[in-house]
Amino acid sequence: MTGISVRRLTRADGDHLRTIRLESLLDSPDAYGSTYEESLGITSEQWAQRAGSWNRFAAFYGDRPIGMASGGFHDSHNQTWLFGMFVTPEHRGSGVAQQLVHAVATWARTQYSETLGLHVTETMTRARAFYEKMGFVPTGETEPMERNPELRLLIMKADLVNNDRI
Repeated sequence: MTGISVRRLTRADGDHLRTIRLESLLDSPDAYGSTYEESLGITSEQWAQRAGSWNRFAAFYGDRPIGMASGGFHDSHNQTWLFGMFVTPEHRGSGVAQQLVHAVATWARTQYSETLGLHVTETMTRARAFYEKMGFVPTGETEPMERNPELRLLIMKADLVNNDRI
């Protein structure tokens, strides 16, 4: 699909981050550690700060955000991690998700990481299948989601050195 671009967000993208994050929380509430209601209370300045911090990437169709993903260091797992992945439903299956994972993996490689980890909620079967297609493998470990311990998070990892899919 033409007209799609992926780029790192800046403070100026606070409204874009708000738009795509709220959409993600409405579409897939079990996938995230925060809720739609909590996120409604975040101020414009806080969205700008979030957009300009960390390693946040968004996919755009023209100037409309259609996906997001972040990269960071997960202290408990002592490795780089993929956080907050989402693609708006009408763009799923179009290659946007691969572009976002690639952006985070490229960032992780600049940190000299050899692996990239992630959590995926057990109930998110489509997301799990996508991650497996990208070369992530389940570690066999699970954790309860902090905000809702009834939801289990599967831990998956991808090899960044010998994986040509990301």
